[in-house]
Amino acid sequence: MFQGLIAYLDSIRARDPAPRSRWEILLYPGAWALFFHRIAHWLFEAKLYFLARLVNHISRFLTAIDIHPGATIGKNFFIDHGFTVIGETVEIGDNVTIYQCVTLGGTNPTNGKGGKRHPTIRDNVIIGSGAQIIGPITVGDRARIGANAVVTDDVPEGATMIGLKARSTLVPAEDWIKEFIPYGTPCDDPCQPSRDCVEKLDAELKALREEFEALKAQTAADAGVAARRSGTDD
Repeated sequence: MFQGLIAYLDSIRARDPAPRSRWEILLYPGAWALFFHRIAHWLFEAKLYFLARLVNHISRFLTAIDIHPGATIGKNFFIDHGFTVIGETVEIGDNVTIYQCVTLGGTNPTNGKGGKRHPTIRDNVIIGSGAQIIGPITVGDRARIGANAVVTDDVPEGATMIGLKARSTLVPAEDWIKEFIPYGTPCDDPCQPSRDCVEKLDAELKALREEFEALKAQTAADAGVAARRSGTDD
């Protein structure tokens, strides 16, 4: 158990450069929220729903993180900062990182009955601050959800999603970034295809302008020649 705790704290240090020691991480609200959730989830599985909710409310009061006792969470889950909401039927894999103000929310079933209505987050996913992932969708392994993205459709494995409504950055899945990306929001290489496209358009526009200027100059020269010929004929 002690070794498991050490491994968990080290997994957080690998993703967050801020703490100077493991002791600091023990003060993180995300670590405490996960601790309380393990207890609440055990009570929920034992059908002690009131006690599970009680632990959940205590955790929310102390950490500003609301994790429904029914949510299933894997190993090395890290919520950086807080103010996150995780719904009842959420399933989270291993080594998932979530930043502040994220919602893993559900849809209202048309039949009025519960069921799978919240997202499934696979292993090694990073979810940036303010992102909203809604409905019984699946976010594939190693996916990155950019800050403030709103995701309502399945996310392919290794994809990077940005915007509202979220769209892929068009980086091929086989080119996914292997290193950890803070906030799940790329600022360099994953956007290279877009920059290449802009540079290509700029080059084409420059060529068109040069062609237009040359054509305009040629037209003016032809008009001058025609005018001189007309004067000579008179």
